[in-house]
Amino acid sequence: MSLLGLFNFLRRSLQRAEATLTDIAGFDRNFAPALAVHGPCVLPQSVQDGNPAPSFLDSIFWMAAPKKRRTIEINRTRRRAPEKLIKVKTNIEPCLECGHPKQKHTLCGYCYAKVRRETGEIRKQIFAMEGKPLNTPAMETVILYDGETPGEGDKDKRVVERPRKRPSWFILS
Repeated sequence: MSLLGLFNFLRRSLQRAEATLTDIAGFDRNFAPALAVHGPCVLPQSVQDGNPAPSFLDSIFWMAAPKKRRTIEINRTRRRAPEKLIKVKTNIEPCLECGHPKQKHTLCGYCYAKVRRETGEIRKQIFAMEGKPLNTPAMETVILYDGETPGEGDKDKRVVERPRKRPSWFILS
């Protein structure tokens, strides 16, 4: 389309809009609307120059759709890909302390729960002794069970005495 053709098209469109506004609402040429809305056509338009009336499909935002349907075989192959399946673990062995199954080179979950319980009890005892949570800055602590005495290097450390036998997994270092 040439520049002159484009100019004529815009002039005709403006004249058509002015005529429609004048017919519908009785607006004068000097009082044009101050708001332009982009959307489906609200105002009725006459059919001129062979242009058909706008359709309701003109205001729909069209999105891409697949050309062909995926087959069930392809869908199942994609869903059951080897990367998505759960791997079988071959590094399972019994725990040496409690006998529950665990992965090699990892801490047994049941033994870890016992350690957490014992540590929690020790913390409660420290809280009861000092009236506050663990000291900040951190202070070295020695845990003594029944029948144990503090050593010479334990003079400047916090001493916690537990009224029970030392667990087999709680080793002196």
